[in-house]
Amino acid sequence: MTNSISRGRGLIATMILIVVCSGVVQGYLTPLLPVVGAHVGIGGVGQNNLYLLSQVAFAVLTPLLSRWGDMWGHRRLLLIAVTMVAVGSLLIAARPTATTLAVGMVLQSAVVGFFPLLAGILRSRSPEHGRVGMSVLVGALLLSIGTGGFVAGTLSDEHALAGLWTAVPFCALAVAAAVALPTSTAPRAGRFNSLAALLLTVGLGALILVLTEGGSWGWTSASSLLTIVGALVLLAVWVQVERRSSHPLVDIRMLRNPRLAAVSAHTFCIAFGAIGFLGANAVYLGTEPDGGGLGLGARAISLVSLAMVAVGFAGSTLTPRLARAIGDRAVLAVGGCAGALGFLSLCLFHSSLPQYLVGALIVGLSTGMFEAATRSLSVEVVGEAETALSVGVNEMALSLGAAIGAAVIGALWAGHTTSQGAVTGAGYQWAWAVCAVVALAGAAVGMLFRNPSSAPGPEARVAHVGRAA
Repeated sequence: MTNSISRGRGLIATMILIVVCSGVVQGYLTPLLPVVGAHVGIGGVGQNNLYLLSQVAFAVLTPLLSRWGDMWGHRRLLLIAVTMVAVGSLLIAARPTATTLAVGMVLQSAVVGFFPLLAGILRSRSPEHGRVGMSVLVGALLLSIGTGGFVAGTLSDEHALAGLWTAVPFCALAVAAAVALPTSTAPRAGRFNSLAALLLTVGLGALILVLTEGGSWGWTSASSLLTIVGALVLLAVWVQVERRSSHPLVDIRMLRNPRLAAVSAHTFCIAFGAIGFLGANAVYLGTEPDGGGLGLGARAISLVSLAMVAVGFAGSTLTPRLARAIGDRAVLAVGGCAGALGFLSLCLFHSSLPQYLVGALIVGLSTGMFEAATRSLSVEVVGEAETALSVGVNEMALSLGAAIGAAVIGALWAGHTTSQGAVTGAGYQWAWAVCAVVALAGAAVGMLFRNPSSAPGPEARVAHVGRAA
């Protein structure tokens, strides 16, 4: 048992290096884009298009990397994904232009495959550390997102483009860690469904496009309506192709599993607000008081974000213990209710930084809880051979929830602006209120989660013994 615990801890420690790289990559560019955009001649529209491009790449690469990992080996695909991220980060830092930013950000989007592929390795090599390992990895991810943004912003205070090198050393460490990881022992099977991949890629791309650009196009404009219809048709055809395929890209039948369906729906609802409002959080904090905000500078905003992820780290690492005490279903419900409470607090109390921090930190706590709980549960509700794909489905639910949440917040803001284009106080309050309602819906969905009625299998018994130890 001692050797098993030691091996599990070493495995998790190696994985932390890869997850930290993921967090830094996801967090360091956001505060730099305005400065970098000005340097390379990209205005606000161009910066938004870069964000759109990365969101499309996230949506596309999630199922592809997950499925390839289950087919060809989790470690092999992880090494490919980490290398893509490293090349993209080095390209952006060494030669920042509009083209290299676009190409680099697409390559960096391969971080979306890290968690599904790591979950596949962890489950096959150290199942007794599954929940604790996932919660620690989520906590490391949250802390590194906040830290990456703060470090990049601080470096850029000294030199505008210095912050672009923030991710490069972390990527080098991640490549070395990926090489050191053991190969997954999960069985490999199936063939790649190219038609399903094409339909899903174009369908999700169209959906993310309209969610991102619908506000500027006009939600009832011909462009928005045609794009929505096109996306829905393509995704409907994709579902039919997957259902009839003997080798589906994403096994739609997995979503008939009520436990996975409940976990994915909960992820969507909590990500809608907890992740979708992060951009709005920075806007509100940076807006001058006469415009309804708090008037903070870039470094102060990054410190608020860092405080939120620090609380999220605490919530993530405590989630396994809480689950043992009150059960998985109650953890999901508590996490959803905490998110709703945080957004309700923001609705009522936001006129000063201390007041705002109360609500924001509660939202951060909810974020850590839901990310740790849902990533662990998405591993456990399917067979070992489908681990990466199941976690990938959960990651897709998170990405879509965050994208739709951000789009809804943007639409609410567009309907509550001053003649100068600034968001009114009512616009912020409506956004927070909608996030609170959707978080409550997530708590309700969490109550639908059921533990298996049958006796646990060997892996579950091993996991239970490991957690008890």
